[in-house]
Amino acid sequence: MRALVFTDRLRFDPAAAAPPCPPGEALLRVRMAGICRTDQEITRGYMGFRGIPGHEFVGTVEACPDHAWVGKRVTAEINAACGVCDLCRRGLGRHCPARTTLGILGRQGAFAEQCCMPVACLHEVPPDLTDEEAVFIEPVAAAHEILEQVAIPEGAACAVLGDGKLGILCAWTLSRVAGNVLLVGRHPAKLQKARWEGVATALEPPANDSMDLVVEATGTGTGLMQAIALTRPRGTLVLKSTVVSQGELNLSAAVVKELTIVGSRCGPFGRAIKAMRAYRFPVARLIDAVFPLEQGEEAFARAGARGALKILLRM
Repeated sequence: MRALVFTDRLRFDPAAAAPPCPPGEALLRVRMAGICRTDQEITRGYMGFRGIPGHEFVGTVEACPDHAWVGKRVTAEINAACGVCDLCRRGLGRHCPARTTLGILGRQGAFAEQCCMPVACLHEVPPDLTDEEAVFIEPVAAAHEILEQVAIPEGAACAVLGDGKLGILCAWTLSRVAGNVLLVGRHPAKLQKARWEGVATALEPPANDSMDLVVEATGTGTGLMQAIALTRPRGTLVLKSTVVSQGELNLSAAVVKELTIVGSRCGPFGRAIKAMRAYRFPVARLIDAVFPLEQGEEAFARAGARGALKILLRM
């Protein structure tokens, strides 16, 4: 099959091996996939992954132990858990120590014509969401994980640091529950696209100690220090960045301010799909370009360019 493969470098392979589907898994024909910051970090050494990356996707079920799924347009939660360990029994399968993660850890990803995922991970994509919108279900779910983890009081002052795709989606998501959301970034064009229903934007952060909740989504090792400075004493800091290199960290201010620090990553797909249908997040404005899979290397270069937002791959 055709695929993008990362070994020592990213390359297009016109004859990559098709993924084997173990019992209980569905074979999916990928229709479209999105390049995210984590995919770019993988090409810099994140998680030591080698193989086919990609985890934001929409596809069609080609084969499945449950024949009712065959032919349906789907996306999939990216963590395949064992289902039997203590964490899985507690409903924390995304933290299962034996898990594999699509295109990130131990499992071939979606930058290919086909991939496989357990049936339990599948979510049908409603007909009123386009393929382009459906690719955003995974990052919208990651944004909604904040609401699963943190109770946000009415009127809380919230800030998101980072005007990349995830930062914008976090700001839009928070705007549904908090009336005061500020997105801080470096790119005027991105911030212009991010302005939507109550989300304010700024090129410079507000005063230190001015925010009840801060989401750090800069994708840099230095963003954490700025986020700590912005958060009020006894406030909450949510960490969304996954980066290979990290800047020098001094967490003494977090201790003095008695901050609650929350690590946050994958989120609830069902809630994300409902939110996308109910709120109609304008995700189309975040798409910069769509490349055919054969031009995947060019697509990655475009995704890494200054000011780029979402780059999609069409299979």
